[in-house]
Amino acid sequence: MSNQIPVKQVDPNPSDNNKNPGTYDLYESREKIYVKEVKGLFQRIRNVSLVALMGMYFVFAWLTLDGQPLIHFDLPAREFHLYGMTFYPKDFFLLSAMLIISAFGLFFITTLFGRVWCGYTCPQTVWTFIFMWIEEKVEGNRNKRIKLDKAPNSAEKITKKTIKHALWLFVALATGITFIGYFYPIRELIVDMFTLQANGWAYFWVGFFTVATYLNAGWMREQVCLYMCPYARFQSVMFDENTRIVSYDPNRGEPRGKRKKGVEPSEVGLGDCIDCEQCVQVCPTGIDIRDGLQYECIGCALCIDACDEIMEKMDYPKGLIRYTTENELEGKTSKLLRPRTFGYGLLLAVMIGAVGYIIGTRVPAKLEVIRDRGALFKFNGEGRVENSFTLKLQNMTEVPQTFVLSVEGMEGIRILTQTSVKIKSGENLSLPTVVDVIPESIEQTNNTISFRAVSKTDPSLELETESRFVGPRPR
Repeated sequence: MSNQIPVKQVDPNPSDNNKNPGTYDLYESREKIYVKEVKGLFQRIRNVSLVALMGMYFVFAWLTLDGQPLIHFDLPAREFHLYGMTFYPKDFFLLSAMLIISAFGLFFITTLFGRVWCGYTCPQTVWTFIFMWIEEKVEGNRNKRIKLDKAPNSAEKITKKTIKHALWLFVALATGITFIGYFYPIRELIVDMFTLQANGWAYFWVGFFTVATYLNAGWMREQVCLYMCPYARFQSVMFDENTRIVSYDPNRGEPRGKRKKGVEPSEVGLGDCIDCEQCVQVCPTGIDIRDGLQYECIGCALCIDACDEIMEKMDYPKGLIRYTTENELEGKTSKLLRPRTFGYGLLLAVMIGAVGYIIGTRVPAKLEVIRDRGALFKFNGEGRVENSFTLKLQNMTEVPQTFVLSVEGMEGIRILTQTSVKIKSGENLSLPTVVDVIPESIEQTNNTISFRAVSKTDPSLELETESRFVGPRPR
């Protein structure tokens, strides 16, 4: 027997007995999977992650900071408010960097622990488990659900189905409203929607995400993971013999066979697996983990909890199904750090450090100066030399700012135009500005000067940029 993790081609059973063995219809109807409830360590971990993720999703839309939503993607104003910071379209590269960080983070975790993202934190998994929990509370356990679906229509069946779908639609609607609430302040959105004051796009997108959630988590479920998600298709590229994944130990479990409690496997010539198929009944994608590594496995570890429970009842050691590596199944030592994980980890750390530095040193306001190239200089009525500029001020803070403008770099230089300006949060202001100086202070035709803008609202906010003052040739 091979000691490696077995990989087996598992074909669905033909629905038509007249078909040739091993063949099946590519367009065969989906066979509903009835997932059995299971309790255990990994299910508790999932429950914690589920509550945390759902809590953040539904609560963060309602939180505010200094009167501004904690997270608000204001598309019409082209402003993106995140945790007290405001980003603009010019900060789009940060979004690209965050996507790269997410990709490297996913690669890094996958090389170490397989598809734990899918099993514990993927939105499809989270919402599917919520819908399955509702289904179980309304229709009963696995056996009751199978019996209910096979039973003819009755008042009890119609009532339970109606309640289940009503609760699914309620959760889906709450999901849709909350998602749009990150783009359209949720307090205003709810009032506007139910008073019919919201615009048509708000109703459309709330409806779209309501229907998408209802279908994906309620009806399609594992089909999204198997056929729509690309991650299942390329995950194996990141696996190696040291990747820790959910695996069945055939060396210990084979040959399978039923026996009474207390019977030692060696006494009947069997392995530890009693062929109870509990691991199959709890699998949300309907696979048999004993058939080896399969792309359908999302790493949820429900089969581990189910098998450990059976092993405990049989007084056998736990871990027949466990998180393990190919090397460990062969009796070798697994390596946590290896070139692939080191490379992904290093790139991930570099990207996180770079983005953190950019955000940490990001100035919440910006000052640019553009010289008027239409005229180099001119003399005014006082006999002083003038230059014209355009000052561009951008306020990226969450509150209005009043800036005091000044110029320095030449003796007697001054601003003739407006020296105090108030800018709203997120506003870009272009301010025509005239600067003059006495001819005697001009030492060369091209002189370096500095413009400064100091906020009255926040004195620590100081902006400075250089420009050039052009004058006549000195005598």
